[in-house]
Amino acid sequence: MARHGGGRGWYGKLVGAALGVTVLAVGASVWTAQAGPVGGPPKATASAAPGGDAEPVDVSIAHASDAGARGVNITIDDGPDPAWTPQVLDILREYGVKATFCVTGIQAQAHPDLVKEVVAAGHRLCNHTVSHDTAMDKKSEAYQSKEILDAERMIVKASGGVRSMYYRAPGGAFTPYSRELAASRGMRPLGWNVDTKDFEQPGADAIVATVQREIPGGPTVLFHDAGGDRAQTVEALRRVLPWLEEQGYTFGFPVR
Repeated sequence: MARHGGGRGWYGKLVGAALGVTVLAVGASVWTAQAGPVGGPPKATASAAPGGDAEPVDVSIAHASDAGARGVNITIDDGPDPAWTPQVLDILREYGVKATFCVTGIQAQAHPDLVKEVVAAGHRLCNHTVSHDTAMDKKSEAYQSKEILDAERMIVKASGGVRSMYYRAPGGAFTPYSRELAASRGMRPLGWNVDTKDFEQPGADAIVATVQREIPGGPTVLFHDAGGDRAQTVEALRRVLPWLEEQGYTFGFPVR
């Protein structure tokens, strides 16, 4: 999985301004995005358990679709954003598509109305950490825990009590610890197969072409609804969704 670094400085600024997140000591975490299950459940080192207990789920990183062999999972990262999320929701509604929204704690806290709108439309939530730190896998377990569990609390509050069903590490920066912690909280670690690179603003044509070229390799497609101008993403979705239907694909959610 590619790490997404370009154009993400805004998250750091928001964290400093909104939350004053203190970066803890750097740990010895290893890049293990495609690794298998690891040892016993970690201890939670940050604030606790919104919404009551959650049933543990598989610790491995999900890519498959619950819609079967011709299923496609549309995943939307980094929001919600008041400029772009409503436009994305409108397009999904137009084509009858349900998606998985990987929201950050900061954005959920800032725009709880949009989180509730996502849920009301039948989409699923995914925990994308508090601050979208793509170097999380190089930080301490205490830091990873705080990013995941504080985001869980913030998203549950913003949604009106709805829990995230998945956890996606920013830039794919999973560790055995973060996967185990998320899974113990009922959040299946979530990967992707098709990285549209829409965050680089390559043009709607390029985004569409990437999906068309790479969708045979796996069903989970990565888009973004925040972090910059997402007009190209909106246009690409308007073209990609009907094209996928024409090719005989159906839309589902990532397996849990």
